[in-house]
Amino acid sequence: MFEFIRDHQLNIMLALCAVCLAMAGFLVVTKYLSAKRKWILIFMELLATLLLSFDRAAYLYKDVNTDTAYVMVRVSNLMVFFLTSAIVFGFNLYLTDLLLNEGGLKEAPARLKVVNILAFIGMGLAVISHFTGLYYYFDENNVYHRGPGFLICYIVPILGPVIQYTVIHKYRKSFSKLIYISLVLYLAVPIAMGIIQIFTYGISIVNMAMVLVSISLYVFTYLDINAEAVKSHRSEIVKLEEERTSARMLFDETVKTFVNAMEKKDIYSQGHSLRVAQTAWDIAKEAGLDETGCVEAYYSAMLHNIGMLTIPDTIVMKPGRLNAEEAAIMKNRTVVGSEILTNIEGFPNLAKNVRYSDENFDGTGYPEGLAGDAIPEASRIIAVADNYDRWRNGRRGHAALPPPVIREELLKASGSRFDPRFTVAMIHLMDKEAQGKTGEAPVLEGELVCGKYRETISAGIPLIPQITEINFSAEEQGENAAPSIIIFDAYDARVHDNLNSIKEYKYEEYAEAWFDGHFISTNARNIKASTAVSERLAKGKYKITAGRFEDHLLIKMTSEGKIACFIVALPDNSKSAYIGITGENCHIKGLTAVRLNAEIKSIKKIVKKINYIDRIESDLPNIQIDHTRNKSTVGTLIEEELFMEFHSMSLPSSNLVWHCPYIVLFYSEDGKVGGKGYKEYALVKLCGEVSGEEEHAENHLSMQRNDSFAGWEEWKANNREGIECSVSISKKGNKIVLSSETLGIEINNETIISDKDTTCYAAITGDMVAITDIRIR
Repeated sequence: MFEFIRDHQLNIMLALCAVCLAMAGFLVVTKYLSAKRKWILIFMELLATLLLSFDRAAYLYKDVNTDTAYVMVRVSNLMVFFLTSAIVFGFNLYLTDLLLNEGGLKEAPARLKVVNILAFIGMGLAVISHFTGLYYYFDENNVYHRGPGFLICYIVPILGPVIQYTVIHKYRKSFSKLIYISLVLYLAVPIAMGIIQIFTYGISIVNMAMVLVSISLYVFTYLDINAEAVKSHRSEIVKLEEERTSARMLFDETVKTFVNAMEKKDIYSQGHSLRVAQTAWDIAKEAGLDETGCVEAYYSAMLHNIGMLTIPDTIVMKPGRLNAEEAAIMKNRTVVGSEILTNIEGFPNLAKNVRYSDENFDGTGYPEGLAGDAIPEASRIIAVADNYDRWRNGRRGHAALPPPVIREELLKASGSRFDPRFTVAMIHLMDKEAQGKTGEAPVLEGELVCGKYRETISAGIPLIPQITEINFSAEEQGENAAPSIIIFDAYDARVHDNLNSIKEYKYEEYAEAWFDGHFISTNARNIKASTAVSERLAKGKYKITAGRFEDHLLIKMTSEGKIACFIVALPDNSKSAYIGITGENCHIKGLTAVRLNAEIKSIKKIVKKINYIDRIESDLPNIQIDHTRNKSTVGTLIEEELFMEFHSMSLPSSNLVWHCPYIVLFYSEDGKVGGKGYKEYALVKLCGEVSGEEEHAENHLSMQRNDSFAGWEEWKANNREGIECSVSISKKGNKIVLSSETLGIEINNETIISDKDTTCYAAITGDMVAITDIRIR
């Protein structure tokens, strides 16, 4: 390497000089440094340029016997030794400026003052040496030789930087990381090169190193400026975000206070706007909107009913239906609301979003009958969120609906009242919530005060194959005092006696039973009871163990010295069953229900299982699906084209639109749903829904209702009577297209598999449906 430098050092010196001059030129026009520091850096760059220029001249004119060479060799060597100490002085000025500004010192440290003195001594010795030959001398051939005091010339270039480093180290926390690195490099590199220079003759590695670190000083200074600019920018962004957050919080609190005050006059409206706002945010996020879209939907939803301020209380509080004039006034609330919000500059779309929040996706809404994408996005979200909250929490004259009914209402209104995109998002949110509650133990009251019979009834305790143990104590408080149970089914796991709630919650009561073995059968297919002497429980203590196997329940009710055993046959295997604890003239305490680590494997049948698949079989065995996807056909490998035809009949107890056949696209090692290595690509319901595991595939569903669609109630009725279904599936590479038309519902779903292995099977499953006469071609 040294040979290379020796051979090319004149060119290297010239290039470094040019770079230094360029740096000095850039510094002249820079605006991001203080004037003093800028001129100090220019001074240092010029010193480095002069040092290397004179050093280069010394090499150019050595061994040349001319008058010009005689003068240039001597002047150049004088300036080289002089400028070496001058550079130490220049760096001292730079370091002092840093400490007085970034370091916050009032005056320069004493050690830097010592360095200044040393630098001037060094410059003075360079001049003296020129006339005395202390550092160097020239022979009669004008050839340079080291003098007897040559090593003295290294005292200032080495001792000065060492002292400067002690100062840098002491005040290192005053410098940024980049500046600290540049200072250390500026000192360490020339010292290291100086040591090497002692043993290397004929090359000026020290001077070239000093020029290089001078250049690096410029580079690191600009990097530091850039870092500070980025830091300042980030700080400004954070400050702006904090100000925006603060303003939004103030706006949020103001709006919430305003909305709460507005809703005070109607108990049915209290909390409605805040709930709708949160639901709108959740829908927007689920549908993939960015934060700006979510925020806009949130505040638009919170203020969607602001026009109610102008509606007379007589209309707001009126029981029953509104007349035509009152209905027109109520409909106009969105227009009035938009006028109230017109001048809010921070959210310019609020007024528009509120104005069109009662529009329907198919153009049948108001005030202007807009349709599709002509309705603002936030307005379409509000339509879903507003109706969802009214269904879930009820409103004046309308009781709350159970989640399955709400889900069905959403599905029915998709594409007509609601944008399908946001309807699907809401349904997904409901499904996630329901899935999160699956397997949760029921929340029991713990204590029941029962006066008249069935006056107070606990929440329903679900009966499943896993055995449930129920314990409580009961104090008698009058004649005929006795606890009892009600066996029933309902969407909300509650006993209902109101005709409207019985209809909405699909309440069905199977039987009532007492601890003495007495029972009343309401809608069970059959009940058998037996009693026996049991282990003695303390007086007033009661225990129930219960479970189910298929369509039969086994319930054992133990009291003081007696056990009553009931076998209950449900209407069919698709029914759910709950136990509600109640009684007459008794105070029930300490009510608990726990699931034991045991399952009922079988129950003696008291009636035959109802079979809905006793029909012709074709290519695949018939299947009866009593609960959501509890059975499936074996998978059929999809190669290029696959056609599936079958007869479908929803079970008599089915009552929701998705109680119909499903097609599942999947992969497993054995070609069975749920088999080893199972991956589900798509679950397509013939009512027009699709889901799938997003990490393995993406699905794009198109669902339309053609002219033959007679409405959802007709759809359900026809499914219960029985229909013929046809599904076509085509596969090309990783793309699978499924098409079907059922009772006017046209489905076209595109599944794109993201896995490398695109092997895919198709199987038939469903919910509360019997599938027969399955033909595959």
